[in-house]
Amino acid sequence: MEKVKAKMNALHTEVDGVQSWNEELQVKIKVLEQENLQKEQEITSLTHQKALVEAENNKLETHLKEEKEAHVIGSTNSEELQNLQRKVQLLVEEAEAATKNLRETNNKLRLTDVKVEHYERKVATVEAVRDALEKKYEESVELSKNAAHDLKELQSQLESIS
Repeated sequence: MEKVKAKMNALHTEVDGVQSWNEELQVKIKVLEQENLQKEQEITSLTHQKALVEAENNKLETHLKEEKEAHVIGSTNSEELQNLQRKVQLLVEEAEAATKNLRETNNKLRLTDVKVEHYERKVATVEAVRDALEKKYEESVELSKNAAHDLKELQSQLESIS
């Protein structure tokens, strides 16, 4: 019996050792389960953060594309603006040249008007002289006719006297 008792004590000791080992394992399991739960929560948190970062990344990529397009459009608009400014400058220069040409033409027109008035006065004077000469000519023709008529009368009177 002693053997049985010793065996029982040995088994009891072994059972106590196994129970203690079981308790240690239970504690380790709880610790590991706790760590596992924390890691799952951390994974969930990181997954959520990853989704937020990806959303922010997509938003930033979209914004970047828009900014690039705006930059391209801005560059195009800048080039168009420069072209329009050059055209405006050319138009301003052409307008200034046209204005200068208009002033010169107006000055020439005024000089021409002055000359026209001068020549119109000369023409009026020449026409007055011509009218006076025509009148004198007509008077001379009339006198010549009268003189010719008087001469004929005188001739006929002389012939009748002779």
